[in-house]
Amino acid sequence: MKTTRPETTGDIAATLLIGGEWRRADCGETLPVSAPADGAEFARISRGTEADIDNAVQAAAAALAGDWGAMPAAERGRVLSRLAVLILENFDALAALECRDVGKRRLEAEADVRAAARYFEFYGGAADKVHGATIPFTPGFTVLTLREPHGVTGHIVPWNYPLQIGARSIGAALAMGNAAVVKPAEDASLSLIEIGRLALEAGLPAGAMNIVTGLGAEAGAAMSGHGGIHHLSFTGSPEVGTMVQ
Repeated sequence: MKTTRPETTGDIAATLLIGGEWRRADCGETLPVSAPADGAEFARISRGTEADIDNAVQAAAAALAGDWGAMPAAERGRVLSRLAVLILENFDALAALECRDVGKRRLEAEADVRAAARYFEFYGGAADKVHGATIPFTPGFTVLTLREPHGVTGHIVPWNYPLQIGARSIGAALAMGNAAVVKPAEDASLSLIEIGRLALEAGLPAGAMNIVTGLGAEAGAAMSGHGGIHHLSFTGSPEVGTMVQ
């Protein structure tokens, strides 16, 4: 089952963004979303597994071979800058969502929304300003270095700062021309799902950013062990970091 976008209230089981489309998990199962303030379930997310991670990695690789890989750095920057503007235009909704899903005070949730917008704004401006270097060598020769994207990057984002850490990690990867596969924490996925929706609205090509919700032991483990992931960003406990390594 596919939908054009998930809703931010009610049953949002179609929470996998793969190749520009919102999908349910391949296994068909969902996970509850509970508000830390009172423990009440108020939504559900897809229980993504190895098959969904593999589909997301393939979609990211296809984006690199297609429109996203061919997009000039300046245009990548414009897309990220548009995303920053959209985040601020949806400020109240994102703050309310982060507050309810993570259990933060409204003041802290608002700070996280501002930080997320600023990260995409910063990396949007930096996208076309990544330069190599010329290095003195033997007479008659010049050594030139260039900075290139890794390719498909994986992003395992923690529950306590999904907007801030997610934007910092994803924004940098996209600015450099990587294609991202994001695994939010199963405890707090909703704000990054909304960032995915806004990214498509900003003009990010299909597959440039993919989101797979699910358990760390399933989707997260599949991502960290996938041969198609060329660089992995992880924020979390030393114990889980050791497992990822």
